[in-house]
Amino acid sequence: MTGTETPATPQRIVDVAVGYMAAGQLFAANRIGLFRALAPGPLDAAELAERTGRPENITRILGDALSSLGLLSRVDGRYALTPDTAAYLGGTGEEPDLAPFLTFLETISYPHWQQFPHTADTGEPGELDLTGDRWTTFIGGVMVYNALHARVLAQAFDFGSAKRLLDLGGLSAAFALEALRANDVLHTTFVYDPRSVPSVTEAVAEFADRTRVVGAPTPEAEPDGEYDLVMVNHVLHRFGVEENRAILRHARAAAAPGARLLLLDFFLDDDAVPRSLDALHAGEYLVIDGTVVYPEADVRGWLADAGWRPVDRLTLPGSPRVLVAEAV
Repeated sequence: MTGTETPATPQRIVDVAVGYMAAGQLFAANRIGLFRALAPGPLDAAELAERTGRPENITRILGDALSSLGLLSRVDGRYALTPDTAAYLGGTGEEPDLAPFLTFLETISYPHWQQFPHTADTGEPGELDLTGDRWTTFIGGVMVYNALHARVLAQAFDFGSAKRLLDLGGLSAAFALEALRANDVLHTTFVYDPRSVPSVTEAVAEFADRTRVVGAPTPEAEPDGEYDLVMVNHVLHRFGVEENRAILRHARAAAAPGARLLLLDFFLDDDAVPRSLDALHAGEYLVIDGTVVYPEADVRGWLADAGWRPVDRLTLPGSPRVLVAEAV
């Protein structure tokens, strides 16, 4: 080892290896209502125990662990919410409440990862059980996570200049709803799987005079009209390569020259240091149901072949990335 090299240390290995302990305690704190208990103000372990109905040794362990992770503060033995937990787990209503997302992770995703050794050995997904109320937990968590992505995207992209928006094949109307709220002259057409039409129609009812909902299978949908903004949100990972190529061609056929495309998903990048959120979701999507996080380089090739020119990449905190492209 030369004098310029950083000495080897086990810290990063150990931190990653015990990461499940941090996740488990975050999930437990969410489940017992610890964050909501702290919303009115700081409490010590005994007061947290009384408020949550759990043993004091548990509230001390959870309080210390979450303080060490920056999710709580601890001053003179009293725990308090940080700005992050206050906004997203404190029940203020100002930001998406991530409690249902954490419940999904704890009860569906986290246990399902016990099948990852099989996935790692075979490349096949595990067996996903969505019987009973597990489907409600699954879709509730996914939709809350989508609502977070939509809010963060609205903070990163200016929807003010768009007049006609096409939302093609997404799972959630939340993205277009944020755009509609930001731009009172925007008209939006949703082209979603026919099974989603009733729920999307209900979700956008407040904007019924500026929205249209059309049912069509996503890979086959060929929307009419010329749109100056097209959204394809959380679509690519659900379909195969040729289906995705067709989706991007159909999106381009519906776009006016110079229109913008927002292509939101997780992508495997070629950056010097890969973005961990995207790389980790590649394993999540594969083990959950066999869907795919595609290499960004491949997706850029599909865009070019379909008549789109990538012009930007937005990295959304705690959310996917967005490839921004222009119709050429």
